[in-house]
Amino acid sequence: MTDQTPLLDSINEPADLRKLASVDLRQLADELRLETISAVSETGGHLGAGLGVVELTVGLHYVFNTPDDRIIWDVGHQAYPHKILTGRRDRIRTLRKADGLSGFTKRAESTYDPFGAGHSSTSISAGLGMAVARDLKGQDNHVVAVIGDGAMSAGMAYEAMNNAGSLKSRMVVILNDNDMSIAPPVGAMSAYFARLLSGTTYRSFRRLMKDIASHLPDGLQDKARQMEEYARGFMTGGTIFEEMGFYYVGPIDGHNLDHLLPVLENVRNMKDGPVLVHVVTKKGHGYAPAEASDDKYHGVSAFDVVTGEQAKSKPNAPSYTNVFAKALIAEAEKDDAIVAVTAAMPSGTGLDKFADKFPTRTFDVGIAEQHAVTFAAGLATEGMKPFAAIYSTFLQRAYDQVVHDVAIQNLPVRFAIDRAGLVGADGPTHAGSFDSTYLGTLPNMVLMAAADEAELVNMVATQAAFDEHPTALRYPRGEGTGVALPNKPEILQIGKGRVLREGGRICLLSYGTRAEQALLAAEQLEAEGYRTSVVDARFMKPLDSDLILRMAREHEILLTLEEGAIGGFGSHVMNFLATQGMLDGGLKCRALMLPDNYIDQNNPMRMYDLAGLNAAQIVAQAKSLLNVGQVDIVDLKPKQAE
Repeated sequence: MTDQTPLLDSINEPADLRKLASVDLRQLADELRLETISAVSETGGHLGAGLGVVELTVGLHYVFNTPDDRIIWDVGHQAYPHKILTGRRDRIRTLRKADGLSGFTKRAESTYDPFGAGHSSTSISAGLGMAVARDLKGQDNHVVAVIGDGAMSAGMAYEAMNNAGSLKSRMVVILNDNDMSIAPPVGAMSAYFARLLSGTTYRSFRRLMKDIASHLPDGLQDKARQMEEYARGFMTGGTIFEEMGFYYVGPIDGHNLDHLLPVLENVRNMKDGPVLVHVVTKKGHGYAPAEASDDKYHGVSAFDVVTGEQAKSKPNAPSYTNVFAKALIAEAEKDDAIVAVTAAMPSGTGLDKFADKFPTRTFDVGIAEQHAVTFAAGLATEGMKPFAAIYSTFLQRAYDQVVHDVAIQNLPVRFAIDRAGLVGADGPTHAGSFDSTYLGTLPNMVLMAAADEAELVNMVATQAAFDEHPTALRYPRGEGTGVALPNKPEILQIGKGRVLREGGRICLLSYGTRAEQALLAAEQLEAEGYRTSVVDARFMKPLDSDLILRMAREHEILLTLEEGAIGGFGSHVMNFLATQGMLDGGLKCRALMLPDNYIDQNNPMRMYDLAGLNAAQIVAQAKSLLNVGQVDIVDLKPKQAE
């Protein structure tokens, strides 16, 4: 390629791409792959999925008239090449950084991102909505949803396909099957069948045969239909999609543009009903270190392009996720009833380590959080002790199941809620902002949050020992504080907090890992002469009412701190104090929580600065209630949303 004129430099938007001859697209795809690798080597992020769809990305923007034609990328992990081709190449090295590009598709970022995605399995539903809106408005643009095979494990995808088939809406679904290598069957013969079955000649013949069959007796009509269906199923394997009302085409090699382009052109020209194109790709394709990696470089830190070696800083303390995994393994070694459930995130939740130790007691149900929760509820009915380890932001998808299948029936499912609070580079789609609020409204739920990794160990043991109600334990992403872990976990008394520091005038009542910042704030306040207590609530539900009442009576100022939205811990405390008449006197209270806006990706410490939840902002809030200092509380509010 050294003697070829670079093509990527001439592409500022897809309209430029469509000016190229099709024979030039192979070179463009190679350059796009190298640019993606180069960019992610500097920023980190999701690499393997994007490398697998380079040719598909080029083909889609070449065949379809984007942005008038809509392309919806499911999840968004695979959308980095798409971003490079759609006017964002000059910013691609700001991926997942403050004020930079999102790691996912984002409507506010580009007209080429018609739908924002951070969770999976939403593309077909969104695309169907766009297709129906198009038809209602009398327009004629195309809608294409690109969904990975992993995302097809979620029921929402099938709900959308069933609806699309019944509506007979004109749209294209690209099933990106990257769970298998490019085998000989996905080659010339398969490409031939795909072109044949998606072409106008075959489809016209099919309509003619259907018309002829319609004049046959009922029994022969059914036989004719079955013969055609089985013949197509024998060649393509797409019977399940046909049954849902989709016209199936494939499988085809998603890295062979000679195979891919004719099929995309054919399905673009289809005018009747939804079509599914089965494209087989290899995650990490074209970059040897990614292809050789077990996870195909799904998520990476910055790395050396030549060797693929990732830059990894030495941690100061073990991560909360690893501490949880080891604590759960320790409990499971003592109790055969403990089982673990995850929804396609074994390594992210640490349950891959649990699975290594207890393979028959670990269940990865796929991207199916609703099923995961009810499955865990079923396990609980039979006396097992299920730990459902699900990210806070993903558990939102199963809220109805938490209500109906767990809480109402008071089944002792143990929820381990990873990624509680703000999560850094993944931004607002992955922030664990709302679990305290949406779980705190439910009767029968016991809610706890670990102040540090030692408390996390104690709380896992407490969950394992507690069978009376469902429990939820929240903890953040990233490193712990470096405290020593207990040799023998303490079984905590449900609903009882602890005093970390006794003061006299100001009380900082913390729920979760803001306790570390509360202690720093207390030191600063003490240095200025303001005696300050720090309390680790441990539990949000039930609250430690005796301890909270004592703190309210003994202090002039009470601040609650949490890494969650309004309606969570602070709201519960304020409601309790109001019912006790404690807000009618001289007590000054404030609930410090995440602000009522979404905070974009940034360094986590900076994100908590923006949220007003680090030591400096805590000190300023306390002093403002004492009417000392020159700090204007308005200045403490996050500025990123402006």
